[in-house]
Amino acid sequence: MGARGCNTLASSLLLSTNHGYSNAMKAHPLLIAASLLAGLPGIAFANDTSAQLAAGGLVLTRSDAIEMRSEDLRISRSEVVVRYTFLNTSGKDVTSRVAFPLPPIGGPDFFQSDVSIPISDSDNFLGFTTKIDGKPVAMEMEQKAVAGGVDRTAWLRAHGIPLTPQSDGATAALGKLSQAKLAEAGRLKLIASDDGPGWELHTTYHWVQRFPAGVPVVVEHRYKPSVGGTTGTMLGQEKDPETEKRYCVEPSLLAGLRRSVKTGHVVYTENWIDYVLVTGGNWKAPIGQFKLTVDKEQPGDLVSFCADGVRKVSPTRFEVTHTNWRPTRDLSILFLVRNETR
Repeated sequence: MGARGCNTLASSLLLSTNHGYSNAMKAHPLLIAASLLAGLPGIAFANDTSAQLAAGGLVLTRSDAIEMRSEDLRISRSEVVVRYTFLNTSGKDVTSRVAFPLPPIGGPDFFQSDVSIPISDSDNFLGFTTKIDGKPVAMEMEQKAVAGGVDRTAWLRAHGIPLTPQSDGATAALGKLSQAKLAEAGRLKLIASDDGPGWELHTTYHWVQRFPAGVPVVVEHRYKPSVGGTTGTMLGQEKDPETEKRYCVEPSLLAGLRRSVKTGHVVYTENWIDYVLVTGGNWKAPIGQFKLTVDKEQPGDLVSFCADGVRKVSPTRFEVTHTNWRPTRDLSILFLVRNETR
């Protein structure tokens, strides 16, 4: 699909879930971008790159009774909102546990890079909330602290150490352990090479949901996405086939970026969001009606992602719709944020 005004859109089905593309490419923004942006308010250069965490939607035990009649997914850098309509077609009431897994955080090398955590020092670090038929639902939270592939939750709790590895409390509690307990924590791989927390925290919000026979149930949840980014972009200036393929970046967008750099008045920084779509295939039938809305929020910004049939519906919003659809791959979105240099 051709780009309009350098608001590039994607033209092929949702791309690979591989997150192994080189962050080294992201860590060296254009020198011209750095020099021109240095004087702009609100733009920080302490770190060249911040990484994103991939979240997604609800997870339900595979069911032959429940169909997802519709999914309305809205993604921007500020918020992710998903509205589902489920229908129990079995002829009798069904009760099932519904879960929302947060992306895992922590691990031996997690804090060696700058990872985007929207709400720090909180178990609910994405600010996840949900409603059933318009009413807030009471959720339970399950947390597991895993180190070296082993669940060490009980050990941490027994020694008064908060499970949230990014919290100041976890680091402080480790520092208060006796030498013998510190040595034990090291053997259990609970301490990273920088002497900070070394475990990975897995958090899942879940609740028991009744699906009455033949009655639609509307579930809506929202959260703040983990948004990665750079202080500049090399797109259009140097070949970056991994990024171009990952986000289906069109030649017209690259040409527009080259022109903007030549003027010296506009530069772009990168933001990235990953969204796990494949959990939407865990139903009796394909998703009846699927709608994706990607909002770049500012008309001057650019956006690129891989999808079929993208339509621009406003100066900032792009839509994709499918009927009787099963997602087979996840979604990655590239936002290019416009910065005026003068």
